[in-house]
Amino acid sequence: MKRGPHVFYPDVTPKETGWLAREDGHEIYWEEVGNSDGIPVVFLHGGPGAGISANSRRFFDPHKYRVILLDQRGAGKSKPFGSLENNTTDHLIGDIEALRKDRGIDRWLVFGGSWGSTLALAYGQAHPQQVLGFILRGIFLCRETEIAWFMDGMGRFFPEAERKFIEIAGFDKNPGWQKLLDRYADIFAGKEGKDLALDAARVWSAFEATCCTLLPDDGLVEDFEGDQIALALAKLEHHYFVNRGFFEPDQLLRNMGRIAHLPARIVQGRYDIVCPPTSAFALLALWPGAEMVVVDDAGHAASEPGIVRELVRATDMFDGARFTREQDFRSNV
Repeated sequence: MKRGPHVFYPDVTPKETGWLAREDGHEIYWEEVGNSDGIPVVFLHGGPGAGISANSRRFFDPHKYRVILLDQRGAGKSKPFGSLENNTTDHLIGDIEALRKDRGIDRWLVFGGSWGSTLALAYGQAHPQQVLGFILRGIFLCRETEIAWFMDGMGRFFPEAERKFIEIAGFDKNPGWQKLLDRYADIFAGKEGKDLALDAARVWSAFEATCCTLLPDDGLVEDFEGDQIALALAKLEHHYFVNRGFFEPDQLLRNMGRIAHLPARIVQGRYDIVCPPTSAFALLALWPGAEMVVVDDAGHAASEPGIVRELVRATDMFDGARFTREQDFRSNV
């Protein structure tokens, strides 16, 4: 089938939805769209805490794919909302694996961006036999240097947004990433009242959204400031930052031998301020089966035109076992 430039597929209504009850009291919201006989793929959202959206379904040809999407613990429609209890990377991996079994899927493609790329790698390294391949965007390895950059680095490019991020925490200037992280811990714990905790969550989320795109996107910032995203995003990101993602140092890179044989396509914005390209190149160097596309007119957000184009291209190129060669793919579109 001949197609034009790669853009989002039309929105599709979920054919099934539900909550997967876990033994520790969490209930994981999930959706399924597409072809029940298609290539299975799981969509892992960013944040942590961002949740899925209607656009999350639109990277996939609904005739080709059976798409499973989930809100991770504490995010979106999962219950309890915003909960940090029993919320670690291992818990999230367990939820993904339990959902795979619940949906009767043997192996699936794993699709994730930003924190979703972190979780995709962690899940794949824990369960490589269940993975067909990976499509990853905006690589985040949850190393201390990357967390420090978020707290005390990306504001160099967006000082107006960083000023609000610092001032609501009670500082005149950035005191250093660890002190700032510690201060937000007190705020989010409610030690100075729920109003400040909510205001700080909105500022945290708006700061990230402001840094996400190459060109300003006021709509994205407004979405991130909304209570449904801000409360979970800020609290959960902070929780995972404080705990270094519940990883050992360089764990995801050190364990690449478990998945290096699997095919992968990495999409990375050249001007990604939230997750700079150095992490993607570090990953690529350890992954013989991976190919990477650097999008020269994009930052971090999955909604940017160049990122959408390359993510949709990647899903179109995957045939269930590998990514077709670029020249072969082009001859068929």
